[in-house]
Formats: sequence, C-alpha cells, structure tokens
Amino acid sequence: MKVFISWSGDRSREVADLLRDWLSCVIQAVKPWVSTRDIDRGALWFGEISGQLQDTAVGIICLTQENKERPWILFEAGALAKGLSTARVCTLLIDLQPGDVREPLSQFNHTFPIRESMLSLVRTLNGALGEKGLEQGVLEQVFETYFSQFDQKFKAIIANTVSQPNKEIGPEDDVLNEILAATRALSRRVGRIESTMSRRAGNLFGSPSTPSPVQRNDEAPEAAAVKRAFEEVSKLAAEGASKNSAMSAAMKFVDEVTAGFIVSHFFGTT
Repeated sequence: MKVFISWSGDRSREVADLLRDWLSCVIQAVKPWVSTRDIDRGALWFGEISGQLQDTAVGIICLTQENKERPWILFEAGALAKGLSTARVCTLLIDLQPGDVREPLSQFNHTFPIRESMLSLVRTLNGALGEKGLEQGVLEQVFETYFSQFDQKFKAIIANTVSQPNKEIGPEDDVLNEILAATRALSRRVGRIESTMSRRAGNLFGSPSTPSPVQRNDEAPEAAAVKRAFEEVSKLAAEGASKNSAMSAAMKFVDEVTAGFIVSHFFGTT
C-alpha cells in the first residue's frame, strides 16, 4: 500500500525522510513515497503526482511554520484531496498547533509527533491494509519497539534545523518572479526533451535539427505574458469571478501549467 508523503522546506524534508524510513519498519506492507528521493523537484510534478496518486491509499503532509502556506504544499494537498477516493489525508504538525493552520489544510486530520498521536496514525495506516494489516497486539508491540528511534531522531531534526516563520505574500513582482521561475524550469526541461528528439530525427533522416522554441532567448515576451495573465486573474478574482473563468482568461496569455500557478495564487487549490 502506497503512502504519499508531502514536504516543503529543509525541516519538513528531513521529517519526511525520517517518516518514510520509520513507517517502513513499523508496517512493512506500506510503501511510503517521498518526492525528495523519488523525483527531481524540478520535474514535471503535475504528471508525477497524478501517476503516484493512482494507487495511493493515504497522504501525509509534513507541515511546518515555514511551509504551511507555500504553493508546493497547497498544490500537493489539493492533488491528494482530489485524488484519494477515500480521502485519507492527514497533516503531521511538526512545529505547529491546530490554531496555526488555515484553510484548506485545517480541514484535514492533524497528527502530532508524540506517542499517542503517532500510534493513532499507525493504526489508521494498518486499518487501510485490511486483511494484510497486522494484529493490533503485534502492531502495538512493533510500534513500541521503534517509536523511541523516531522520537530521538525527530528531536534531533528540530534541534538542528531553523524554524522560519511562514512569509506573508510578498509584493506583486516577487510573486510574478516566483511563477515565472517555476515556468522557466518546466520549459527548460521540455526544451531538453524536444532538442534531443529533434537531433535524433536529424540523424535519422540526414537533416539538421531545429532548436526548440523554448530554448530561444524570448524571456522578455514570456515575462510580459505572465504579467498580463497575472493582472487579468487578479481583476477577475476581485470581481468574484469563478476559478474556471479565471483559468480560461489566463490561458489566453500563458500555457496551462503557468495559468495553474497564477490561478492557484488567487483562488487556492480547492
């Protein structure tokens, strides 16, 4: 049974890695999947997440003061909530209290890094296994054997990582730059793929390869398009327009992935 573990930021990543290894020891039938090891963070993660969610049973979001409103966490949380038919999604509050968590993440069940709460999480995972799950007595014995290891390593992570408060939404230019940087990362990845395919075609048919459009130096028009889409979606959000209409408006200027970034900034992921 696959368990999707979401993270963002150094402290969250280290806890996600710890949780992956620990859960594999406590319940060997579960297969935790953490993006820090299994995909490049610059990959086309929409497709990667969709593929992973096809047979995912439970989602765990490693939440901190630093990442509780970060776009990556919100995107993955939204994908989890929509992708899991049984809606088994929970947050692991690493350095937070429930009152610190706002919508939409406040809708999920919260887990705390303490014995009773972690045991409840393990029971939930074990229950999702059905007949493949451990007997309750065996599960509790295994949990007691490994919890002290988790507790010690978790406290070491807290001691060795800096707790940075979540930053408020920055000026418009900062948001635009973040969206543009993410879009360019995706474009470069697609460009490399297209360039490789073009060279192979040239070698096969004896014709020179043509550079991919995304490899050309057209950053100024690209930035202008992102800014125009951002302004249009901002206007529609202020007018109370629907998320779908905002998405359609943004796609007149930018591609679907970039439009998704912009619309999610104003409308969220739900």
